Amino acid sequence: MKSRLLPGAVAVLLAIIGVVLVFNYAQGADERAVKGLDPVEVLVVKQAVPAGTPVEALQASLTTEKIPGSAAAKTALHTLADSAGKVAAVDLVPGEQLLSERLVAPAALKSAGDPKVPAGLQEVSFQVEPQRMVGGRLSPGDHVGVYISMDKGGSDSKPDKETTQVVIHKAVVTAVQRAPQPASGGAASPAPTPTAGATANPQDSVLPTGSLIVTIAVTDVDASKVIFAAEFAKIWLTREPLDAKENPPRIIQRPGVYQ
Repeated sequence: MKSRLLPGAVAVLLAIIGVVLVFNYAQGADERAVKGLDPVEVLVVKQAVPAGTPVEALQASLTTEKIPGSAAAKTALHTLADSAGKVAAVDLVPGEQLLSERLVAPAALKSAGDPKVPAGLQEVSFQVEPQRMVGGRLSPGDHVGVYISMDKGGSDSKPDKETTQVVIHKAVVTAVQRAPQPASGGAASPAPTPTAGATANPQDSVLPTGSLIVTIAVTDVDASKVIFAAEFAKIWLTREPLDAKENPPRIIQRPGVYQ
């Protein structure tokens, strides 16, 4: 009886050993394939990072990944050790390798994105949601039209009706910043930093979330209008090139929408 069972047991044992050997070989093949591609570790963006973010605040938005050497960009960073004091030059998109040229000195970012205030004008800032400013795609140097909407009081003839009117044409944008966002614990996040034109590309599919702070150069009279609207009404901005046509100002109310 034992002589008949022995060959069967040996066969089962050999089958098990074969399975283990095949499994180990498959794992080894994967490792050998990776080694054959000269893998390197690079920093990869895992969470969206707005332009102007200091390097010291980048670490939480990055991860280290091992990829084939042929897939690594020549300027891909492996560490932030040599980048202290720099800031993100553009918005960083999840999934992209962090390149050395994406980090610049704060002075370089400012000089690239802060146009001069025209003589005789002053700057005023206000907070606005992206959908009220061309999807958040405005950048320093753009010119905007400023529209103000009021629930009531915008018209002497119909003081209780809603109104909208353009009040400023072709105001130059001098800065676009991210508004502070509440942290998970309820406290406000650090003060916003200029985007320096990072949202200027109309084809950019990554649009900012939360509110933005826009700064424009205007006269003192127009600054008063903007401040009043920021306090008591609603502001919309259009991108208004210098060659855009200007019609006489007109108060829009419900009947005028269909005219």
